[in-house]
Order: sequence, then C-alpha cells, then structure tokens
Amino acid sequence: MALTRFPELTAPEVARLPAGTLALLPIGAIEQHGPHLPVATDHLMAEAVAERAALAAAGSCDITLLPGLAYAKSNEHAWSPGTLWLSADTLFAVLDDLGRALSAGGVRRLAFLNAHGGNSALLGVALRELRAKYGLFTFLLHASLPADQGGSSPAAEQGMGVHGGLHETSALLHLRPDLVRMELATRSVPEHLGRYEHIGFGKAVAFGWLSDDFGTGNGVIGDPTGATAELGRRLVDGAVARAAAALRECARFHPGPPATPHSEETP
Repeated sequence: MALTRFPELTAPEVARLPAGTLALLPIGAIEQHGPHLPVATDHLMAEAVAERAALAAAGSCDITLLPGLAYAKSNEHAWSPGTLWLSADTLFAVLDDLGRALSAGGVRRLAFLNAHGGNSALLGVALRELRAKYGLFTFLLHASLPADQGGSSPAAEQGMGVHGGLHETSALLHLRPDLVRMELATRSVPEHLGRYEHIGFGKAVAFGWLSDDFGTGNGVIGDPTGATAELGRRLVDGAVARAAAALRECARFHPGPPATPHSEETP
C-alpha cells in the first residue's frame, strides 16, 4: 500500500499501478475572498487537505495524487477582479476528459476532493456521468461542507458563514498566515436574511445567489474577525482525518452486495 504522485511517475509506472488504485483529484478555485484572504484560498485548502489525507490513508490503500485543478466554477464571484472561473460546460468537459484519459490508462477509481462550494452540484452530476461512460467508481469528498450545503457555521455568523468567514480565515491563518491580512477583516453577515423562515442557507428552500447580492460590499459572507491559527489547525486536522477515513473506504467501496462463495452441490 502506497502513495504515489501521478506527475512524478513514468508512463510504464502508471501502467503498473496496482489494481484498485484510487486517483485523488483536489479541486479548488481562484476567486475573490474579500480584502483579507488570497484568491487562492480554496485551491490552497484543497491541495493541503488532499496531500495530508492521502499520506494518512496510504498505509492501508493505494492512492495516486493528481495535480490539483485550481480553476473551477466560480461565476458567483465573476463581478470581482481576481476571480478566474470556468463555465459549467467547460469544467464538466474537463472532468469528462480527465475521466476518459484516466480510464484509458487503467485507473478504475477516482475521487474528487472539493474545497469550493460552487463546484458541488456539478461534481455530483459528474460522478454519475463518469460512472456511466467510463465504468469508473467515482466519489466526492469535501474539505469542508459550507453552511448552504448542510455544513456548520458558528453562532456568531447565524448560519450564514459561507465565504471568507471564521472557518476559512482560520484555516488560512494556519496554512498560510503570510497571505492573510487580518487588519482588513470585517464582519459581513447578511443578517436581514433571518426574516425569511423557509428560504436561506441551510433552510428547506435553497436560492441562487451571487456574492455581491447581500449588500456587504466586500464579497465576504461571514465574520472572520475572530479567526485564529489554533482554530484553523483544529479545523484542518479534522478535515484531514475525515478525508483520510473516507479515502480508505473509497479504495474498497463497491455498491453491489458482497460476493458469496458458491456452495458445492451434493449429488
């Protein structure tokens, strides 16, 4: 059982990857994260969690780590300089091409480790399409699940910390403190959404949104002001532990019932 880094392998080494090797593709984004975080926030998170989780899981399964996909579906932030996004059609085509190529090279299992909420719905569709077209066993993991998709958000953010808030800022203070400008961090929680009973982040009715819809003026949806590197360490360590456990299951998962040995018929 081992971890390999796909770009460092030779073509014959790729061909000799053990049967059942799980290919792991980190997927993030390059997009605005307010005035206090770098545009690479999601990309950095995806790469860090994927690398550490793969190392942790490789003692019990074979994993090959693919180069991360930095550009993704970020058009909810298209209004802001610094956002480099692919259309849904383009990103889906990229995933389809990668799935086809991996399958042609003998890979049978592919997991996406996603760190950008705007990718989630499209990646969910891609799972089934790649399964149907190329026979791949496909999986979607999240570095962290945003509040608008069932994840948690601190009470101070009133369940609305979905972008550039406490958790993301803390994670970056742990991973890359040199890139965080806490002096520019401000509370930007769209508290007016609380007047709606059914529609909202984590509520029964979802809604389409752009990050400049909420009147915060800076692209942040959350409250980063209490962020700390220690909280970030705990969040990242937890994400790595969960992802590593999930990867171990991805490496052995089969949707069918367990095989049972045929009993010999007696004459």
